[in-house]
Amino acid sequence: MRSGRILFCVFLIFVAAAAIYMALEWPFKAALFPLSVSIPLLILAGIQLLQLIAGKQEIIESAAVDLEFSSEVPPEIERRRVITAFSWIAGFILTVYLIGFPLTVPLFVCFYLRFESGVGALPTIAATAITWAMFYGLFQKLVHLQFEEGMLQAWLGL
Repeated sequence: MRSGRILFCVFLIFVAAAAIYMALEWPFKAALFPLSVSIPLLILAGIQLLQLIAGKQEIIESAAVDLEFSSEVPPEIERRRVITAFSWIAGFILTVYLIGFPLTVPLFVCFYLRFESGVGALPTIAATAITWAMFYGLFQKLVHLQFEEGMLQAWLGL
């Protein structure tokens, strides 16, 4: 079991290092995402590899992921929950298509928090404003990444 974990860590280190090496020659905008994923992956896989080699045991008090489904929930409630989750995902994708990514992200946060999570109005407005500011500031002001316009914008000529 331990040798499999070591091999997997080594594999992740090689993948992350290759992604970093390739992305370093790309323009900043193109390299931003691969570097922001690969650098933490390289660091964390390296730490995990060192812990495995040093023989440090993980302290597990309970299962990391509980894969057992509860049999206490009636099937119709499970079905409704799955349909709700997929509906939110489909709605997000459709909204990105119709009005574009920059408008969809804060709207999705707002509607999800208010209608699905039942969060109050003030925290919803605050989270939506923070999401919009972070999204706008990072992608459009800092990185100057221009997203495709939504189909409604294209149809209406906005």
